[in-house]
Amino acid sequence: MEQTATKKELKTAKKGLTGKDLITVGIYTAIYIASIFLVGMFNAIPIFYPIFMFVGPVLIGIPMMLYYIKIEKFGMLTITGIICAVFFYISGYTWICVAIIVPASLIADIALKIGGYKKFIPMAISYSILSLGLMAGPANLWFAGESYWENIRNSMGDQYAEQLAKFMPMWMLPVGIILILVGGFLGALLGKKMLNKHFKKAGVA
Repeated sequence: MEQTATKKELKTAKKGLTGKDLITVGIYTAIYIASIFLVGMFNAIPIFYPIFMFVGPVLIGIPMMLYYIKIEKFGMLTITGIICAVFFYISGYTWICVAIIVPASLIADIALKIGGYKKFIPMAISYSILSLGLMAGPANLWFAGESYWENIRNSMGDQYAEQLAKFMPMWMLPVGIILILVGGFLGALLGKKMLNKHFKKAGVA
């Protein structure tokens, strides 16, 4: 009877997010945001803007895979997305970042749950979808209006704005989505390779 009760308690505990889960979310969300900023620094040169959409998910995949092997409950990625969306909104990326990041993180959460949390391919697919949140920055160039471009001109100069418009035409939207999805999958592969011991310890197939 006592063993049965213990099993039921463990099963119930696993359903909801615990304080430990939320701490994990907080730590890795902070790492995720810091990684985006670190890699995104290269966007100070306009030509790196389209390159970032591929290279960003690849490089950020390393720390994110360490986060993924710690996720065993639904909701953790969604919370990560909400925090990121609020952070980037406050940073000046307009409502567009919320409209992109939150749905992407929710779908990524669902994909990971469907995969059972212990299979690499669903992890890679989930991370690729989560990485679509990186489109939030470029999307402002196309949808945030002239006021957004005015801010770019005021902060970076007219020459930078002209070069950015040259390298980020509207057709980069579908191309960028493909680049991010492919980069995300490769980033997951790279992360798994570099963190192979951690994956084996976590029992990920």
